[in-house]
Amino acid sequence: MLTRRHGQFAECEDAVQEALLEAALRWPGSGIPDNPRAWLFTVASRRLVDHWRSESARQAREERAVALEPPPPGDDAGGPVSDADDGAGGFAEDTLALLFLCCHPALSAPSQLALTLRAIGGLTTAEIASAFLVPEATMGQRISRAKQGIRKAGARFEMPEASERKARLGVVLHVLYLIFNEGYAASSGPSMRREDLTTEAIRLTRLLWGLLPEEHAVGGLLALMLLTDGRRRARSLPDGRLVPLAEQDRGLWDAAQIAEGLKLLPSVLGVGRPGPYQLQAAIAAVHAEAASAEKTDWPQILALYTVLEAVAPSPVVTLNRAVAVAMVEGPRAALDQLEGLESELGQGHRLDAVRGHLLEMSGNPAQARESFLAAARKTRSLPEQQYLLVKAANLGKFST
Repeated sequence: MLTRRHGQFAECEDAVQEALLEAALRWPGSGIPDNPRAWLFTVASRRLVDHWRSESARQAREERAVALEPPPPGDDAGGPVSDADDGAGGFAEDTLALLFLCCHPALSAPSQLALTLRAIGGLTTAEIASAFLVPEATMGQRISRAKQGIRKAGARFEMPEASERKARLGVVLHVLYLIFNEGYAASSGPSMRREDLTTEAIRLTRLLWGLLPEEHAVGGLLALMLLTDGRRRARSLPDGRLVPLAEQDRGLWDAAQIAEGLKLLPSVLGVGRPGPYQLQAAIAAVHAEAASAEKTDWPQILALYTVLEAVAPSPVVTLNRAVAVAMVEGPRAALDQLEGLESELGQGHRLDAVRGHLLEMSGNPAQARESFLAAARKTRSLPEQQYLLVKAANLGKFST
């Protein structure tokens, strides 16, 4: 909202942070205003005006700042916000416009992703760094350079033309995918998931699908999110402990959400060559359609992963395919698939976790235990760490 009205993307972000800080300090004592969004918008606008004035900029800029200053609100700082600002439709359009702004072609693809995760997803620099498998300091510099790039490019806060919008779509989808993944399997913290992020990712993808119904990749990503998020209630116990897919109570899955994803999938798979999101959604659908873990069609999943690896090769896809290989051809064959992944996935915990799983399947508890312990040392997610340590402890009974 601020960027649309005032421009100056980086300054708007700083102003919002200051408004949120003031809210955190004032609201516990004074209570939450009747219109929290209007309160935040007004206070952030004031911060922008104060910032512009304090810079002693050119007279024209000073006059612009004064002209943009909102009317002084009452003591609760809850000044009026127009229907366009506060309405659900306007807010949704603003969010999509900001999403495409962050994916401006003047920025490199990694910078586009990082900036959007920060501005739209609300992820911390540490969480974004974890998603990219890079140090936090490196990611902080990348985000700072991205903000400078937006300013230098003179980017405007508006939906791009159709041709330019299509060119940016791949990055936009990747960003939404990463936001969803961080929410579904939080990389750090005491909770295994962040429903605020998964909900926001699904909401934004729905909006994008409504805007671009002819883009099957968007529908594929939405189907993937629905089918995956439909399992959320079964993924942990009341005390927060992680429950792997094979052990989940499928009666806890969200039947309506999964049905929506299954209904959507054929319409985005039937035309042209399927992309990575459609293929991942198809894999999720195979899991969703299985009445139990034992009845999962692993040969079909392996075939889909083989196609996915050809369409969008990545070390993460290879790692996931190895699990399917284990279920079809046995754990020894799967362990061979992990060769060469250390250089790309060694900093994260998932390679060690999968290796431990495969070693356990192959009857090697001592080495499996070491892999689980290595994975537990690398993860910053407390539920995953607890799960891995319990796995290691149970294997220790058989490896002495």
